[in-house]
Amino acid sequence: MINLILFGPPGSGKGTQAKTIVSKFGLTHISTGDLFRYEIGNDTPLGLKAKEYMDAGVLVPDEVTIGMLENKLNSTPNENGYIFDGFPRTIAQAEALDELLQSRGTKVTHLIALQVDEEELVVRLLKRGETSGRPDDRNEEVIRKRIVEYENKTSPVYEHYIPTNTAAKIDGVGSLEDVFNRIYDQLA
Repeated sequence: MINLILFGPPGSGKGTQAKTIVSKFGLTHISTGDLFRYEIGNDTPLGLKAKEYMDAGVLVPDEVTIGMLENKLNSTPNENGYIFDGFPRTIAQAEALDELLQSRGTKVTHLIALQVDEEELVVRLLKRGETSGRPDDRNEEVIRKRIVEYENKTSPVYEHYIPTNTAAKIDGVGSLEDVFNRIYDQLA
């Protein structure tokens, strides 16, 4: 079983690579953005609670996000494993994910961090903004703030997994195939 945290700043190629990994290894892709959209769109109790926080302009508490994650794991059991995309974003979330997986008799087996320099990230996100319709992909100042936010709050999660010998950094620049081959070498 593979339980992969696919990690990297906005624009590093996580979503693009996740599709290929899912197809190659038969994993279930769990994106926290998709979880939020599903739970809120279906007016589930957790979705309604998350919407209250979001409407108030505050972060959704970890326990709500973990509850959504647990619902997803319960509804999509997969003996091959999972890709966690966009989660965990903090050490507290990483610890909660570890506990959730441990309660299921498994653990995070890999954390792969895609390394892409800031200027390349800005170029990628501005290009994506031309077609994505996302306003946060069209403003360079907002993009740079998102990168700083990632570096300050999310990148420490990598350090959390170093003692478990599951964390690896790979170069996220190159053709889609080149980057996938680097990921494959870590997973195979």
